[in-house]
Amino acid sequence: MSSNDLRVLVITASTRPGRLGPAITDWFVRTVRSDAASDATTVDVADLADIALPLLDEPEHPASGSYQHEHTRRWSRTVAAADAFVVVTPEYNFGMPAVLKNAFDFLYHEWAWKPVAFVSYGNTSAGTRSVQMAKQVVTTLRMMPIGASVALRIADSVHDGRVVGSTALDAAARTLLVELSRVARALCPLRGGNDPTDADGPVTGLTLREAQADDMAELLVLQRCCWVQEAIANDTLDLAPLRETLDDLRASTTTWRWWCVRRDGRLVAAVRARAHRRAWLIGRLMVAPDQAGNGIGSWLLSYAEGQAPGETTHCTLFTGHRSTRNISLYERAGYTRTATDDTPAGSVRLSKPRHGRLAGAVHHRAGVV
Repeated sequence: MSSNDLRVLVITASTRPGRLGPAITDWFVRTVRSDAASDATTVDVADLADIALPLLDEPEHPASGSYQHEHTRRWSRTVAAADAFVVVTPEYNFGMPAVLKNAFDFLYHEWAWKPVAFVSYGNTSAGTRSVQMAKQVVTTLRMMPIGASVALRIADSVHDGRVVGSTALDAAARTLLVELSRVARALCPLRGGNDPTDADGPVTGLTLREAQADDMAELLVLQRCCWVQEAIANDTLDLAPLRETLDDLRASTTTWRWWCVRRDGRLVAAVRARAHRRAWLIGRLMVAPDQAGNGIGSWLLSYAEGQAPGETTHCTLFTGHRSTRNISLYERAGYTRTATDDTPAGSVRLSKPRHGRLAGAVHHRAGVV
């Protein structure tokens, strides 16, 4: 997707049997589909009944970005990929559904600096009191509720389980999308593009997210710049990061999780990791040469450690045996050299046991609360 493309996520916020939410979501998506396509906007749907989040069960504060459960990581990826949201919500007892509040509470940074619009439905108030309650929550998450909204009175707009559209109602839905898109594009610089974590790192202006398809070309350039130094230090050009093509890098995302760090929009650092048996393998930790020495590498390493699944017992990484600067950084972070038969020639293997929850310490040091 180009930098001008937008992803709008429509969240169906009711989960009870017999709910009207899916029908109203379907009407909204069908109504705005043509306008969305002409405005380079992709509209996706997240039904909270299908997402099936339990009541908040993460041991760390959502602001830490450290998630122990795969259901949270899936939800994080879904929300982080969106630039804007449309919440389709009923009203329960003058308020929003508990499942919607729970879905908001699971995450923090992924919501930030993104606009949100509401399509509400109900009887007397057409669900508007649910919207007013939800706005108190979304503003705390640094989201921006827009002025345009759609409110459907069930008796007037829903028959036989389907929305009966009208010229005025359809126009309101399209107007909502137009305003949502304008605000999403205006807020783009605040979120560094499509970044879920406005990171309180060692220097100002950092944003952190899992790598996306549109990061790959820039990531390849950064990788080659960083590994020139490794080639010089180890007196060899026979290094995988220097041989890889763009297709190779894209293919690696099927087996590795990548994270990218941007500073005021520019890609300045990256790292990848994956689980292998009981180890959390961390690799390709890189920082742009002109950004080195600012603490970004140590900070990003700590973040990568914090993403280790609960079943892993230690973190492991490799570097060139002459890469004294890298080895020093890793040893300061608590890693020790471990000789094994499978260590590649010319490399050093370093490992660090996972004592307690690394993620909590990581983000405390990074200043996230």
